[in-house]
Amino acid sequence: MKLILTGDVPNLGAPGDIVEVKDGYGRNYLLPRGLAVVATRGAEKQVDAIRRARKSREIRDLGHAREVAAQLGGLSVTVKAKAAGESGRLFGSVTSADVVDAVRAAGGPALDRRAVDVPAQIKTVGKHPVTVRLHPEVTTELDVAVVAG
Repeated sequence: MKLILTGDVPNLGAPGDIVEVKDGYGRNYLLPRGLAVVATRGAEKQVDAIRRARKSREIRDLGHAREVAAQLGGLSVTVKAKAAGESGRLFGSVTSADVVDAVRAAGGPALDRRAVDVPAQIKTVGKHPVTVRLHPEVTTELDVAVVAG
């Protein structure tokens, strides 16, 4: 089955890529989740628009990714959670969007929230490691301090 990816799929491709996958994987996973559309003539014309949008928010190259990783390494990122119980457990959880906002507030670069991997769910106050995928060859780990606000 020939599909055009509309979202980032690990080990398969990025938005705008035209891929050939097994019928079951495409029908049962990619299409229902909105990660791909069937490659038709009309949809192939939209590939350029998808790729332009991806380029605007993408890390330019390997050197730029390493530069951004160096900036992230020197940051002290603090996320203020709305409320926490007496034992330090949060009412809610910290998401990748919260981490991206905290990086921006700390003076760091603008990141795509889909590039930030928050482990399971951050539901407690304290320091937590977060992985940021900047480039297929560059990933960096960022320590995020969660405080009750």
